[in-house]
Amino acid sequence: MARRAQPISAVSGRGAAFLVAALILGTLVAVALRAEAGSGFGPSDWAALRFTLMQALLSAGLSVGLAIGVARALARRRFRGRSLLIALLGAPFILPVIVAILGLLAVFGRAGWISQILVFFGLEPLQIYGLHGVVLAHVFFNLPLATRLILQGWQEIPAERFRLAAQLNAGPAAIWQLLEAPMLRRVVPGALAVVFAICLSSFAVALTLGGGPRATTIELAIYQAFRFDFDLGRAALLSAVQLGLTGVAGFAALRVADNEGVGVGLDRALRRWDGETMLARCLDAGWILFATLFLILPLSAMAVAGISGMFLLQASVWVAALTSVLVAAVSTLLLLILALPMAAAVATGRSTLIEVAGILGLAASPLVIGTGLFIVIYPFADPFALALPVTALVNAVMALPFALRILVPRAREVMARYGRLALSLNMAGGPFWWWVFLPRMRAQIGFAAGLAAALSMGDLGVITLFADPEVATLPLQVYRLMGAYRMEAAAGAALLLLILAMGAFWILDRGGRWHAEA
Repeated sequence: MARRAQPISAVSGRGAAFLVAALILGTLVAVALRAEAGSGFGPSDWAALRFTLMQALLSAGLSVGLAIGVARALARRRFRGRSLLIALLGAPFILPVIVAILGLLAVFGRAGWISQILVFFGLEPLQIYGLHGVVLAHVFFNLPLATRLILQGWQEIPAERFRLAAQLNAGPAAIWQLLEAPMLRRVVPGALAVVFAICLSSFAVALTLGGGPRATTIELAIYQAFRFDFDLGRAALLSAVQLGLTGVAGFAALRVADNEGVGVGLDRALRRWDGETMLARCLDAGWILFATLFLILPLSAMAVAGISGMFLLQASVWVAALTSVLVAAVSTLLLLILALPMAAAVATGRSTLIEVAGILGLAASPLVIGTGLFIVIYPFADPFALALPVTALVNAVMALPFALRILVPRAREVMARYGRLALSLNMAGGPFWWWVFLPRMRAQIGFAAGLAAALSMGDLGVITLFADPEVATLPLQVYRLMGAYRMEAAAGAALLLLILAMGAFWILDRGGRWHAEA
């Protein structure tokens, strides 16, 4: 059966997909070939592998376990500010990791708010570095994600089933057994797999809160092999192991995720009669208060410390801030150059290989790709001189799967609605792009660009491999200030980073939607 003609050619989309696939697969091949020269796994490498798996298991279990209570409370309650709280649950995704870690240190660190209260009562302060610190940071980042995933499962239960349960005088225990527990058995495994996969490749958390012999992840071991030993063979071997871990975890997350629904209803307003007891109200209020404080307190603490620290910032911090802005701008531009033709090609129906290329970035962590690029570049040029372009390129590729998730649905709508009309008017190629496709994609382009800019602005991954002492992005400069125990200046730089990252997201996202609000 012949394909229906489309006003946009898929050639540019295939070309962009080929470039992305060549970059990712080429670097992975370089890692695999170099790994053969490695001397094998030593005791420290096995310890890093065990710690990586243990912290990911603990982080996923705690994140999802706590998220069940928070999601149930949000599903049963309607209160002023509920929509804002649910929206805030998405903030950690674009929050610079180093900013959140400084906030956690300000609350849970040895000199943090909680430790000061403990010392006041004659108790020992908290120790945040090590396994418990890494797990705490992962829970901070992934509890909101797990809550959103599980809350969606609760919202998919038709209101008519709760109405029928009330008519049958079913109590909270019966509703849990008949409605909620089956839904959780369907949703929780997928949430666990997703969070576990994310926690396997969180380099910045391990770099700042781990690092000791007993708290080293595979990615941190890759960094140490590069920066301290310059053992490319061992770094490549560790990268191959990391690739295997993330690949298996990502495959498991896709397999475990169950998209089968629980039925449809009549879209009636949901009322939870099982949550009207005083005990249920107190429990739900406690869960909601816990989630709110756990999300807000670290950011508030970091902001309070950062206000005074802003006055201590030296010229090197402002130079690093400008560098981060430039890297984020280049990364965002590269992302759009790749993502827009790929999204348009997917929308025309020629999508299988292009979609596979688009999600390849999820199969490899930035540090693994950075390792491969270093191995490829090293024989021909100075990788350290290319630190900033490489960082921008890798950040763009890492943001590509999320950008396609944003762009493709709208691109399909535009092609379905205007494709035939454009062909009948002999409008194809460039005219269709500029006069039809891009104007109707502005909101999605702005959202994708804002997301890419915020993620690139806060990235602390590839730049740690390539940067020399004279080059730094703002996240790397914050990390260096922390390493020099200049915590007040680090807090000020982190506050500046937060302003820049969130400001970039807000400006680009709102810039894409201004025409619809006018």
